[in-house]
Amino acid sequence: MEAVEFSLKDKSLKLVTKPIPKIEKPNEVLIKVAYAGVCGTDLHITELLQATFPCSNGKPFTLGHELSGVVSEVGSDVRSIKPGDEVIVDPNLGCGECQFCYSGDTHYCNRGGITSYIGIFKDGAWAQYVVVLKQQVHVLPSNISLEHGVLAEPISCLAHSWDRISPITVGQKILILGAGIIGNLWASILHLQGHRRVTVSEPIVHRLNLQKNLDTDFDQVTPDELKERHDKDNDYLFDVIIDCSGDAPAIEHAFSLLNKGGKLCLFGCASPHSKISISPLQLAMREIQIIGLFLNLFSFPKTLGLMESMCDRYLTYEKLGVKTFPLKDYETAIEELKKGNIAKAVFKF
Repeated sequence: MEAVEFSLKDKSLKLVTKPIPKIEKPNEVLIKVAYAGVCGTDLHITELLQATFPCSNGKPFTLGHELSGVVSEVGSDVRSIKPGDEVIVDPNLGCGECQFCYSGDTHYCNRGGITSYIGIFKDGAWAQYVVVLKQQVHVLPSNISLEHGVLAEPISCLAHSWDRISPITVGQKILILGAGIIGNLWASILHLQGHRRVTVSEPIVHRLNLQKNLDTDFDQVTPDELKERHDKDNDYLFDVIIDCSGDAPAIEHAFSLLNKGGKLCLFGCASPHSKISISPLQLAMREIQIIGLFLNLFSFPKTLGLMESMCDRYLTYEKLGVKTFPLKDYETAIEELKKGNIAKAVFKF
């Protein structure tokens, strides 16, 4: 089969031909991949001159942790999933034995958690087939297509984040930093929940124009326009700011745009070396909350319900700025994404 492998040791990313993986344990499932997404995390991993994001440092591994596909084969202990089922996969899994897992916080697990992630520490979905554990597999409802299903993993992270930052009251002023796929999904979910006083800030004008396809009528500005408005009006402030950029200067500037009692929510994947500087006094006097958002704790069941509400209105590729590519064009897909010509790249098999 074809696969795209990354080697941290060689700092190389290349298309290879390798054997179809085999089921080796009774609780494993072999999936024929239909769609596989390119995440911002993948870009951090493959920044070949830096390669600073944590990932497997052993033998080359197949990237890709966002996928939908069809079950090809199941292990002898698998009962609830059968060949032919259309499925999605939760790439995250805890060890089940540590304090965090016993407390229900599997995404904090030091032995599992992100270190068990497919496509980061194990072979992932930028390939025609992938093997995962049965507990990671969720069968798609009949009204959610494989095309939409590949978006389940990022939406599951938003579902967990929504629980973390709630309550957000309709009528509050909200700022989204970044109009990539995550920013667009946040805009979609906020609109679905009845929020209308939302501003989206994005430095790449083409991405702002793509964001208009969502038909939310949200205010759209560049960072320069955002700063200009605040300079002219000190009361140009927001109650909730959701960073989807991972850009340290943008996050630092966002702190000055928060209203008293506001929330600064950090969703974007920043470089491990990024730093921000804020005033502890201002943090205390203005009672600002800074909320970290990480992974997708037990979010897939609620994600499927959320996606059923979103599908045709919000999740079409054209509206979200998603473009599909064959796997062999992985370099073009990554380059288009880096340039901001698209909000998201998806490999279609």
